[in-house]
Amino acid sequence: MSTKHMWSLGLVAVMFAGAAAILSAAEPSKAEAALASKLINAIEKSDHDAFVADGEPAFKGLGKEPFAGVAAQLAPKLQNAHELVYLGDLRQKGYHVTLWKISFKDGSDDLLATLSVRGGKVGGFYIR
Repeated sequence: MSTKHMWSLGLVAVMFAGAAAILSAAEPSKAEAALASKLINAIEKSDHDAFVADGEPAFKGLGKEPFAGVAAQLAPKLQNAHELVYLGDLRQKGYHVTLWKISFKDGSDDLLATLSVRGGKVGGFYIR
C-alpha cells in the first residue's frame, strides 16, 4: 500500500473516531432533560403554574391567557403517545439552548422544541 493511501486511511480513521466522540457526548444534562419533560407535561395538562415555575422573571411573566391559547392547540396532540428526543445543543446570547424532537406514535408530524436555560432557570421554551 502506498504512503498516500495509508495517509488517507489514517485520516478516515481519525474522522470516524472524532464523529464517534461527538455522538457519544450528545446527551443532555439530567437537569435540562427534566426541565424539557416538565414543560411538555405542563402544556399537556394546561398547567400554567407548573410551566412557569422554573423560569427567569421574564419567563414567569407569561400570562395565563397566552399560555392557555398555546396549550389549547398543543395539549390534545401531546396527550397522545409521544416521545421526546434530544437532538443537540447551542450557545446563544448567554443561554444553553437544547433542541428536542417531539415525535408521535400515530405517525403525525413531528414538532421541534427549543429550551433556553441560564443559571438553571428557563429563559424560553418554543415549539414549532
